[in-house]
Amino acid sequence: MNSLIDKYNIPGPRYTSYPTVPYWDESTFSPEKWKETVIRSFHETNAEEGISIYIHLPFCEALCTFCACHKRITKQHSVEVPYLESVLKEWKLYLELFNEKPKLKELHLGGGTPTFFSPENLKTLLGGIFETVEIAEHPEFSFEGHPNNTTKEHLQTLYDLGFRRVSFGVQDYDPKVQKAINRIQPFENVKNVTEWAKEIGYRGISHDLVFGLPHQNWEAMEHTIRKTMELKPDRLAFYSYAHVPWVKGVGQRGFDENDLPSGEEKRRLYEDGKKLLQDLGYIEVGMDHFSLEHDDLYQSLIHKKLHRNFMGYTSSNTQLMVGLGMSAISDSWYAFAQNVKTVEDYQKMVEEGQIPVVKGHVLNEEDLTVRRHILNLMCQLETTFTIDNSFPELENALDMLKEMENDGLVEISGHEIKITEAGRAFTRNVAMVFDLRMMRNKPETRIFSMTI
Repeated sequence: MNSLIDKYNIPGPRYTSYPTVPYWDESTFSPEKWKETVIRSFHETNAEEGISIYIHLPFCEALCTFCACHKRITKQHSVEVPYLESVLKEWKLYLELFNEKPKLKELHLGGGTPTFFSPENLKTLLGGIFETVEIAEHPEFSFEGHPNNTTKEHLQTLYDLGFRRVSFGVQDYDPKVQKAINRIQPFENVKNVTEWAKEIGYRGISHDLVFGLPHQNWEAMEHTIRKTMELKPDRLAFYSYAHVPWVKGVGQRGFDENDLPSGEEKRRLYEDGKKLLQDLGYIEVGMDHFSLEHDDLYQSLIHKKLHRNFMGYTSSNTQLMVGLGMSAISDSWYAFAQNVKTVEDYQKMVEEGQIPVVKGHVLNEEDLTVRRHILNLMCQLETTFTIDNSFPELENALDMLKEMENDGLVEISGHEIKITEAGRAFTRNVAMVFDLRMMRNKPETRIFSMTI
């Protein structure tokens, strides 16, 4: 395994999209083209499957130094109402593109810290959304909660509005690690919010754990997992820490790079953590996710309905996902678009009546083909492809896959490629084989976190 880690531990995308953001071709993109793809996708799918909405709520009271998200650090809660008013104005700009009421299938509140906002203000925001849509049958509404500031009132308010899933960011219980990442979070806080959520009736409670953080070792990681098991969440995200300190604004400078586990040590944290989770009844789903057998995430896996987008793995799939808020990314299937990355620019553009996209990518036929293969690999750990004159470069992919087969990472049978159990740790590497845009334009500087 160590030799494989040395061989395959290279910078690579997490593939929440294809093409990945650094390879978006902005020369073919425009706000008008984006609107055209939104309208097309809406009319193709709204009547049957409906749409998804992602709302980015970017404010945090303190900077966590492991976080690579776009956020705004402030303790001034006067920012809440103006920001939410802008989100509703942005949503009305999208409504103007549709000639029928949207059917809302999936809604996620991400951050930042969604629970930075008061329950009353969240209720106002969601009320403004819900009065304009038809709620689909069996909707999937979820939000991210910070254990230090999520109140019982937050949980009850959102439950009453139809939310049944909540994800709590735990990361690690080791005080030394918490200090390094500036996330001081007692177990008691996590216990309280988890038990409140269960008491209220949430059926999908998730805890986010991160391996590869500064000062982590197996003894502390095992302690974190066993403490988590005392609360028995329905699912777990067991993420690899993405060390990208060169990205502006992420704040990953609260520790020395020498404090991070080596590639071999980090892989052990994952492999031993995975074994312990499986011993405790959790089943691995896709990449970096685990769930109990009753959870929708596992059920979607066995019924081949698991999906992956900018929100991560989801148990439901809509073709159109509208991202609202500063820096939010939208996906019409035929194109991606990202909003401007500062609160001020976002609010200014919305006030001027503009959908506040700043960049994007229109997918061509090749992109759509490659995207399907990468989604299959990330969600089902298998895909079927044939080489034809349209994509001759995939011959290189076959050579690389045969090498991975020799290393025991994949099995090739005819046109079918399956990632093996040993290869699950290298899922990102297998997906990279199909990444024609990266193959043609290899980055001269490091732009992705390490795959292992």
